[in-house]
Amino acid sequence: MHCWRLRPTDMLDEWDEKSIVGIDDPRFIVEMSIIEHRRTVSGYKAHGVPAHVIREAMNPRHVAISLTGENTLYPRLGELIKEYHRRGITTFLVTRAVRPDILANLDEEPSQLYISLETYDEEGYEFFTAPLVANAWRLTLETLEMLPSFTCPTVIRITAVKGWNMDEKAVKGFSKLIEISMPTFIEIKAYMHIGTSITRLSRENMPTHEEVVRFAEELAKETGYRLVSQSKPSRVALLSLIDKPVIRHGDAKISWWDPDYEGEDEYEGQSIYGALITK
Repeated sequence: MHCWRLRPTDMLDEWDEKSIVGIDDPRFIVEMSIIEHRRTVSGYKAHGVPAHVIREAMNPRHVAISLTGENTLYPRLGELIKEYHRRGITTFLVTRAVRPDILANLDEEPSQLYISLETYDEEGYEFFTAPLVANAWRLTLETLEMLPSFTCPTVIRITAVKGWNMDEKAVKGFSKLIEISMPTFIEIKAYMHIGTSITRLSRENMPTHEEVVRFAEELAKETGYRLVSQSKPSRVALLSLIDKPVIRHGDAKISWWDPDYEGEDEYEGQSIYGALITK
């Protein structure tokens, strides 16, 4: 309901996103994703962007395996992750958690695994998510239970929707799921009133950054996690139990919490881009 992307139910024509017409080779996907990335970035050359920044951007170091649909439906997902890693590119796997069988049998773990959640019980899940597969909530719980077995950093990403999942009951409900999954990070991100989501939710459902932080602080009290970073422009707050960022690429020059930071337009307590593995 909250996603800005077009859904099958938004279309008048029949569109079955569970149907896989063909299976592309992982190497083809990697190569084409880099080509398309470079084509997109090339448009900035005429806008006064420094040449060294363009050169750096032409060689991506991170990839998010996400977007519309469920990426765990791709049968060669482990090979895809391995191919990106072979090229020195870190992988962020973002999943709805409905295929624990696939995640349990990956050829190679991603650099970081994200589980997207908006609800904390089955009733809310069925209403808000409208899953296309049977027993989706049970499968989600199975995925959460297996999360501690991963060696890579893991993230529970909660999309905060004002008037829906930010009250005291939500804090208690999400805390139980966090106790089960014990993620490395908890990312609380505000719902944004954009795209086709404006036909499903109102602008009043979009929380302010201050409201996101207050919710994050309540969740921190309940779970024992700490608020370690936040970004006002993105309306996002980050909780963790660990003391410093996990470095998977690059060299972190500062901690994720900068007590001397006073600005409002950049990350508060950020780490150098590419070092802190959060999206």
